Amino acid sequence: MEVHSRDLRYFVAVAEELHFTRAAECLFISQPALSKQIRALERALGAPLFERSGREVRLTTVGEALLPQARMVLKEWETAEEAVEQAKEAQQATLVIGMNTSPGRGGLLPAIRSRFSLKHPAASLMLRQVNWEDATAGLADGSSDVAFVWLPLSSPGRYGWIVVAEEPSMVAMPERHRFVRGMVSWIGFRQCPLAYERQARFAGHSKYPFMKMVRFAFDAITGFSIKPLKIAIYLGAVTGAMALVCVAYVIWSWTQGATVAGWPSLMFVVLLLGSVQLFVLGIIGEYLGQIFVESKRRPLFIIDEICRSGESLEAAAGISPEKSLAENPAAETGGR
Repeated sequence: MEVHSRDLRYFVAVAEELHFTRAAECLFISQPALSKQIRALERALGAPLFERSGREVRLTTVGEALLPQARMVLKEWETAEEAVEQAKEAQQATLVIGMNTSPGRGGLLPAIRSRFSLKHPAASLMLRQVNWEDATAGLADGSSDVAFVWLPLSSPGRYGWIVVAEEPSMVAMPERHRFVRGMVSWIGFRQCPLAYERQARFAGHSKYPFMKMVRFAFDAITGFSIKPLKIAIYLGAVTGAMALVCVAYVIWSWTQGATVAGWPSLMFVVLLLGSVQLFVLGIIGEYLGQIFVESKRRPLFIIDEICRSGESLEAAAGISPEKSLAENPAAETGGR
């Protein structure tokens, strides 16, 4: 017995309308053609599906038993058609990959592209460079399907991610005038000094003479501290104290009758104005220090490890820590 989905669709239409003409209109076919298909279905099943008495149409016992099964088969077939269409679209789709910077170090991007092309030969990849102002590389506004991003992201509950590679944390510092030794120490983490005996230079001259080492030390101080800007406040405080000492000396001299006309008042005014100027410069220095710190845009904290519910993301995904991909669907993750 061979029954087509079209026959079941015709049967369900007549069973729901209980009228051949109205069912034919719903199916956009003629009434004689519909009646012919129903009779062919009844012959294939070996039993009548409808009782026809004049203008009245009723389901037989066999028809009532077939109706829910026919509906279920048609629904399953519609689901199968949708699945097939989705698979066809996936084969011919374009996957947009957003990124703030190229993740090509270590052959990561070529490896992902080759593996994706093997699994989806008809699909294509489109790489999209996104400005650093968008930390999600296009995931937030939907312009990217997946993206290479730097963790952590804002709104972590909105995205799911898998760590694909790790790099030294100092690369997350966008400053251009870098004192690398200080940056390594500033990052923290567990560090261990390695002692060694440096052999004498056997040829050439040192590229770090005394004056260059002085500049190097100056860069280290100014690159990681704003204390030099506070010197003006300290000098202002010292100068103000000297002005008070001068006032005390003037009063003591006046009581002893050994005053020098003009000199005490002149020194007091000079020291007082000098202390005020230094205090003002110190306040300006404080504001400049805040601007200096903000301009470096160093991260507020450094991610040491990312884990999910007690297991690593790599183990959960079944891949190695070196190669994986960050995706858009939401997932619960945690950072430490």
